[in-house]
Amino acid sequence: MPDSTPPRATFDVARGHNVRILAILSMLMAFASISTDLYLPALPAMSLALHASAGMMEYTISGYLVGFSLGQLLWGPIADRYGRRAPVAIGLVLFVIGSAGCAISQTPAAMIGWRIVQAIGACASVVLARAMVRDLYTGHRAAQMMSTLMTVMAVAPLIGPSVGGMILHFASWRAIFWTLVGVGLATLLALAALPETLPLARRNHEPLARALGNYGRLLRIRRVLGYAGAGGFFYGALYAYIAGTPFAYITYHHLSPQWYGVLFAAGIVGIMLTNLLNARFVALFGSDRLMRSGTVGAAIAGLLLAFDARTDWGGLMGLFLPLFLFVSATGFIVANSIAGALGCAPERAGAVSALIGAIQYGTGIAGSALVGVLADGTPWPMGCVIALMGLASAASALTLVKGESLETPPLRRAS
Repeated sequence: MPDSTPPRATFDVARGHNVRILAILSMLMAFASISTDLYLPALPAMSLALHASAGMMEYTISGYLVGFSLGQLLWGPIADRYGRRAPVAIGLVLFVIGSAGCAISQTPAAMIGWRIVQAIGACASVVLARAMVRDLYTGHRAAQMMSTLMTVMAVAPLIGPSVGGMILHFASWRAIFWTLVGVGLATLLALAALPETLPLARRNHEPLARALGNYGRLLRIRRVLGYAGAGGFFYGALYAYIAGTPFAYITYHHLSPQWYGVLFAAGIVGIMLTNLLNARFVALFGSDRLMRSGTVGAAIAGLLLAFDARTDWGGLMGLFLPLFLFVSATGFIVANSIAGALGCAPERAGAVSALIGAIQYGTGIAGSALVGVLADGTPWPMGCVIALMGLASAASALTLVKGESLETPPLRRAS
């Protein structure tokens, strides 16, 4: 098996510039959420300006998720072959172009198209930031760093809609996308301070076509499949939560939009707290054990949620409490599943990161879509989808990820 230990020089880079690297990687990871959270308050204004229905404007979110999910599969092998910094820079340029295109769009179709371009660029930052963590850190330290990044990243959806609303108060909705252009350009400048984390000697020089074909080989590694399932099914439940709670809280339980924002923010705070706890305890208990415990806890919370949603037991609090417990489990599941998968095939960190990200966002699309398809006027479809996804996440973690050692067969490298 190829040596999975990063070279001494890489460790020196990580130790000498922890704060700077953490700041830049946090900026890169935040692109997953700021691209959407910032313009959510502007959707009604955009609908009026572009003469589009509310449903048509929701396709700007769906199109973004599709581009974000599939785009990762392309960036992973490219980064394993050419290094991390150049693909991230290209992705940021695409993000800037896509954001500018959104700002000048005159039709819903143009907006959706530019959102897809924006997503393909943004996903390069996210998928390669995860790969950079694996380049610089191993084992429990990688899980700690991933948890720290997730904690910082959670701030974006917490403040994003508020910042977007503030911009909308002083300018038009187009100014939000011009703001994203500025964020992309600022991140591109900051990238100059980030060292290349994948040395030439550790790059994969096989043809990209063969590298893309290795996704199937990665999925035949039992542990990769387990980590992908644990994180992927959990993401499906999270997106069911995002799609279902506005209706469940506001329409069904007659909660004001302001109080809905408070309850949603409480979930974000729960995610931040568990990520901090995970970073503290991962060296003591091990990342796999914390992940398995998180998935079991999430599954139990999901079952309680489904019962409450079906019977209306506990009313609003009967929904909120299990939902809060469920989303708070994010801190023990997402970071550890990503770090674990990356440790299975370190010589393919870019491809593994891309595969895990694509699966997560793919199941996210499925989870949110199922809530819509099964809608019956009650919170039950949301509770049902979250419970089933939670059980599948726990089953993946318990049956496919066993022990703390990473003994996986190496993928074939080009001669």
